[in-house]
Amino acid sequence: MNEDLIRSLLNGVQSGEVPVSDAVKRLRTLPFEDVGFATIDHHRDLRCGVGEVIFCQGKTPEQVKGIFAVCAGRGGNVLATRASKDVAETVLREFPAANYDELGRTIALRQVEANWSESEVMIVTAGTSDLPVAHEARNTAEHLDQRTRLITDVGVAGLHRLLAHHEQINEANVIVVVAGMEGALASVVGGLVSCPVIAVPTSVGYGASFGGLAALLAMLNSCAAGVTVVNIDNGFSAGYSAAMINRRTGKNCHASGGDHS
Repeated sequence: MNEDLIRSLLNGVQSGEVPVSDAVKRLRTLPFEDVGFATIDHHRDLRCGVGEVIFCQGKTPEQVKGIFAVCAGRGGNVLATRASKDVAETVLREFPAANYDELGRTIALRQVEANWSESEVMIVTAGTSDLPVAHEARNTAEHLDQRTRLITDVGVAGLHRLLAHHEQINEANVIVVVAGMEGALASVVGGLVSCPVIAVPTSVGYGASFGGLAALLAMLNSCAAGVTVVNIDNGFSAGYSAAMINRRTGKNCHASGGDHS
């Protein structure tokens, strides 16, 4: 339950449109709700500005569906990450309005009209193989009402591909750079722009990349001062952090959606 929903509920009680007993029933599960296999944090939106996001990995399809149903029942938007196809099919049978991005492994249900940002969160990938993580970052940012732009396959093996987008990346308010192998793209982008860069190392690469550890260490050792780093393959945290930055420094409008180029 977010602040707008609580205000609406309290205004309803004040005007007499909502009986006190109904309001008490709806508030009873604040700040959290125990559903047996999960304790759902309903106060997170009030504390952090973003409701709880469901991490599906390790949960059964029925558990995810149960948590999803509780979150959706509060009237807000719902996002689930690391969702397999089996999990998505189980959730979508009950929530056909939800959207499943199989590549990014996210399930998103929008129940509140978007207040889209004017400034963009830009997501740049070194290779096509990094797209699953990039999609997770993008879907997370868009869940938080941020317009996004995705630029793909512009890694340092062909640097002219990135430079062809120089004007676009300099217009960004915050940039998420997703790269595996040696992870050099984050340093390059960080040396070209004046906005924050959030680097996401991916597990893409041959044996000596050690499942993304080589990219992680390279990004942590970046000589570009504006680069910060999240965990390996953690597109969610990158998209979330980028959205928080863009919320603080950008403006929002009621235009329709992001630039999904």
